Amino acid sequence: MRIAIAGGGLGGLTLARILHRHDIDAVVYEREVSRSARPQGGMLDLHPESGQQALADAGLADRFRSEARPEGEEHRILDPAGRTLVHHIPPPGSFSGRPEIDRGALRDLLLDALPGDAVAWQHRLVAATPRPAGGFQLTFEGGHSADCDVLIGADGARSAVRPLLTDATLSPVATLVELTISDPDRRHPDLAELVGPGNLWCIGVRQILAAQRLGDGSIRIGIMLPADDRRLDTCRSKRDLLDVFDGWAPSLTALIEAGDSPPIPRGIEAMPPGTRWAHRRGVTLIGDAAHLMPPVGEGANQAMLDAAELAARLAALGADPDSAIRAYEEAMFTRIHPIAEMSARVQAMMLSATAADDIVRFFTQQPTEPAPAE
Repeated sequence: MRIAIAGGGLGGLTLARILHRHDIDAVVYEREVSRSARPQGGMLDLHPESGQQALADAGLADRFRSEARPEGEEHRILDPAGRTLVHHIPPPGSFSGRPEIDRGALRDLLLDALPGDAVAWQHRLVAATPRPAGGFQLTFEGGHSADCDVLIGADGARSAVRPLLTDATLSPVATLVELTISDPDRRHPDLAELVGPGNLWCIGVRQILAAQRLGDGSIRIGIMLPADDRRLDTCRSKRDLLDVFDGWAPSLTALIEAGDSPPIPRGIEAMPPGTRWAHRRGVTLIGDAAHLMPPVGEGANQAMLDAAELAARLAALGADPDSAIRAYEEAMFTRIHPIAEMSARVQAMMLSATAADDIVRFFTQQPTEPAPAE
């Protein structure tokens, strides 16, 4: 059984690692040239019931604990005047909650746990053609091709595998603008103290200025605005962004001014909650390819849990991969639907006219719901 995994993100690599532990070979086809081709983004919090569980299934729980930063769970929420609304400080050194880890460190952890030939770099999938006898012929950018018996789409928001199963459309939900401040402890000690070791959210009316401390000490700035209010072309300079936050405390807008380079805006999209597809032999989806949600803390965690559950099914039903895929899909649809609905509600709340009051209430009255920290 030749298994092809399209996409070498956290979901695809988790799937390959757990399959490898069960002596099931799979090839991960990744479009990037190498593991260091580009930055992997900021940090994320791994939830015990999903991301951490998947790493335990992968035999990497101890490695995760050595790389994770429980102090990264510290979280402050401010209003535009700089007043503190919420300040959560985790118990020192505790891994009982949702410890943070840089995406790049987590990806490296998974890559290091795979055989050297498990990932085919510089293989961007452009087409998957069903073969008469079953399986698929894969065509990659540049003309390379390969065959597989089972194809798993772990290739993110713009999945090339998804159209084989569903014509679900993506809808814009927000505009995200990112900047980075390097070496803030030396260059901007006041901002380093403001952000602290974890996350900082400054919440206004339909706009959020957030910052998080990464493992290398740098600060990643993330600005979220409504998708229908700000075109991407109006957020490409610091001056544009400072105009957006006119009237905010200078101690907060200093985060924008301290950015090392021009801001990078991008549109954030999501699939409709409840998206399903009719089962098709030999192919399925995990992660953002299956259920793209707003970035409020669940995407990576659910992608890794998808991988763990699919790998477990394939290991248990190795002689009948089609039954394994069918069982995985039904369980995944049931699990994801309420999480996708919750994520949509949180995203709408974050950019509402009453966001500050709503989010403070969310953090102080609903501790059992997933916290939007991805």
